[in-house]
Amino acid sequence: MLKKPEARAQTAPRLTVGFILAKRFTLCAFANFVDVLRLAADEGDRSRPILCKWTVLSDTMDPITSSSGIAVQPKERLGDPRRFNYIVVVGGLMDDAEKLSPAYQKFLHEAAEAGVPLVGVCTGVFMLHEAGLLDGYRCCVSWFHHSEVVEQFEGLDPVTEQIFVVDRDRLTCSGGVSSAHLAAYLVDKHVGRAQANKSLHIMIIDDALQAEKPQPGIPLDLKTQDQIVQRALLIMQQNIDMPISVQEIARRMGNSKRQIERHFRMALDTSPQVAFLNIRLDLAQHLIEKSDKSVAQIAVDCGFCDSSHLSRMFRRRYGCTPQALRRPIPDSLATSAMVENAPQLEAGA
Repeated sequence: MLKKPEARAQTAPRLTVGFILAKRFTLCAFANFVDVLRLAADEGDRSRPILCKWTVLSDTMDPITSSSGIAVQPKERLGDPRRFNYIVVVGGLMDDAEKLSPAYQKFLHEAAEAGVPLVGVCTGVFMLHEAGLLDGYRCCVSWFHHSEVVEQFEGLDPVTEQIFVVDRDRLTCSGGVSSAHLAAYLVDKHVGRAQANKSLHIMIIDDALQAEKPQPGIPLDLKTQDQIVQRALLIMQQNIDMPISVQEIARRMGNSKRQIERHFRMALDTSPQVAFLNIRLDLAQHLIEKSDKSVAQIAVDCGFCDSSHLSRMFRRRYGCTPQALRRPIPDSLATSAMVENAPQLEAGA
């Protein structure tokens, strides 16, 4: 007896995405985006492209090697961009960022003229910008690369305080797990919220985050136009958990320790040592208020010897211990503690 084929109504995909991958693209950003589409497209995790369809595009059909050394074989030539709901450009390492080939640029301009929204992931944002496709648009870049972006990409309007940015028909994110949230936003819009949440839950991502959700970077209140200080602050941010000396920062920048200290004093009226300590304490406060991590783990994450060291420095700056910050206390007591326990932080702390 012949088996009857599985009955399933043939439906057109609700969401179609074409990917353009840069040389040495970031595999994590690409994989997160694709997996959200894959898991939303079918029942369970059977991976059939029913509700969503995606493909990797190429002008040459040559394999494209990621920054991790893993290569992806493109599936289709560029063709007509109007067959897609979105075209996604996935970039790679900042140092390896290249301009898109003339064929890719022509394809993307045709897509823009046809009203197909363009998506920049990771340094794909900069590739769209260099192709003249982000003029007048806000775009998302990583807090980690903000200073470099301002220096290298004139005319770009970067946003570092959101996980992704939707500005009309341009959508951008800084990569990593934010690409999963941007993909979930598209699935929610075209397929349904249940499918978007299902994808994230299977990927062990708790909930879909909206564009306005802050990047999980480091809150930084130290504002200055001094480029030497900006670069030093960036290096500090990149070395939170293993603080380095001002001498080492100066060496990496090609400046002297005295130059760095003079610029900090003129620009921020403080020393680089105190600024670095404040950055670490700001992050500790952020984690204490917004995360469930233990104080001991936060101390390690913020470059302190142990929880006792963090508590001493924390009390000097905020007038209370990290443990107390997690326990609601009357406003009058909190104000009194802040006034009583706010001596000047020591530069060598």
